[in-house]
Amino acid sequence: MSLRIFNTLTRQKEEFQTLEPGKVSMYVCGPTVYANAHIGHAMAATVFDMVRRYLIYRGYQVRYVTNFTDVDDKIIRRANESGQDPIALATHYADEYIRHLNDLNVMPADVYPKVSETMPEIIQMVQSLGEEGYAYQLNGDVYFRVTKDEDYGKLSRRSLEEALSGTRVEEDQRKEHPGDFALWKSAKPGEPAWESPWGNGRPGWHIECSAMSLRHLGEQIDIHGGGNDLIFPHHENEIAQTESMTGKSFARYWMHNGMLQLAGEKMSKSLGNLITIDKFLTKHSSDALRILIYSGHYRKPVVYNDETLATAKRVLTRLTTALRPSKGQKSTGEAVDTLREATEKARASFIEAMDDDFNTSSGMAAIFELVHALNSARDAGVSGPFFSAAQQTMRELTGVLGLTLAEETVEPSGSGDVKPFVDLLVTIRTELRTAKQWALADRVRNGLKEQGINIEDTPEGPMWRFGE
Repeated sequence: MSLRIFNTLTRQKEEFQTLEPGKVSMYVCGPTVYANAHIGHAMAATVFDMVRRYLIYRGYQVRYVTNFTDVDDKIIRRANESGQDPIALATHYADEYIRHLNDLNVMPADVYPKVSETMPEIIQMVQSLGEEGYAYQLNGDVYFRVTKDEDYGKLSRRSLEEALSGTRVEEDQRKEHPGDFALWKSAKPGEPAWESPWGNGRPGWHIECSAMSLRHLGEQIDIHGGGNDLIFPHHENEIAQTESMTGKSFARYWMHNGMLQLAGEKMSKSLGNLITIDKFLTKHSSDALRILIYSGHYRKPVVYNDETLATAKRVLTRLTTALRPSKGQKSTGEAVDTLREATEKARASFIEAMDDDFNTSSGMAAIFELVHALNSARDAGVSGPFFSAAQQTMRELTGVLGLTLAEETVEPSGSGDVKPFVDLLVTIRTELRTAKQWALADRVRNGLKEQGINIEDTPEGPMWRFGE
């Protein structure tokens, strides 16, 4: 089975065929950097990191570009409120976001272009659209003429009338059509501005991604990604302006991830229902967030709450059990053959699942079959090269999903000195169990649990950790 990707443009799964054999050009819309990034941003970054990792796993050479919007109304407003330079403020939050991506084990992009660094390309693109009759000027403002683009709306499947209905459009009574969108905005007091043929000003929102993609990936790309809230108007307008200028199909595959939802609502700065990445990582691991995201399909919304997070952390704990060493002596026999067969089957099942539009939930199920096989083999006393190979296969598959499977390092404040005391209590509990003092042993276990310390009884003895 070959890789198939759901294409938002055609609304169906299509066999993945690249413009250039063995190579993938991939552009993903990045954040507007005016505040601390939240775990909604982390979902988009994680989803497309997973896509990129799997493409590499399948042998593709991937060039990955994701941008920073560092010229925007929200940035200007925040900078004016705080008395900062808008570009300096945006640079600070862009640097913070890259730090967050590293903490989330997201692979660095090949390029992180910024609007402020792409002005020559943006201005040239606006000029070209004007020369072809797709853009017009109004006293320093430049708009895209949507009525000239015959297939405008093909991504969102909206006519011009449907596009305007219930959608916020730029209010300017001078426009030829209410749906015309800004390519260039004339300078206003207190805003950063750049020189242009139409006077000082700054770009509209949509033109930036087209210009950055053209600069770093060329006129046609394989994959364009982003959240499904960007389908209209952002990606629709990207298609319109890019294809009007080049006369070529812009992206072969349009991929969109669902939103991370808190209490049934999309997580966003405007709604004020944010959990920042920094705050999340003070209490939980990046693996827990990835597992939560992978529990469903990337195109669907993911519900974030205490229950779903606790489930993800239990799954993570279960995964790490398979990596415990074996103290057995068996390197041949039926149990070894069973483990070898399970390892081969797990890899094949994982690839089959991921080839089906990156079905991570089924991919995780394949990994869990291997977890079960490893734990059963350990209990049966299996050790040696086949046991090591099975664990290495598990590392291989979970690595494709960006999971580190590192031991939890997030601990309560001041917990670093308690380890000897916890070890002592766990030893006492073991002695109580040996003496069949079950009530006292349970009392020790329950007391530790009340302090956020959980004990797992394994064939190799009790293991303890902070958290779920």
